[in-house]
Amino acid sequence: MKLIVLLLLAAVFVSLGSGLYFLVKDRDKPHSPRLLTALKIRVTLSIVLILFLVISYTLGFIHP
Repeated sequence: MKLIVLLLLAAVFVSLGSGLYFLVKDRDKPHSPRLLTALKIRVTLSIVLILFLVISYTLGFIHP
């Protein structure tokens, strides 16, 4: 369980970093599609991580 959570967190941080890179790199484009894609991926990964934690707690795989 810890490995899955750590991998999802790492993926969120990588997506955050790529979003920052595209924000700086595509400064002249007001609506960068690469920045939007990085944001979508980050939000999706965050939702998957939260759902995974809630379901794991509900099923008893993790304990507080």
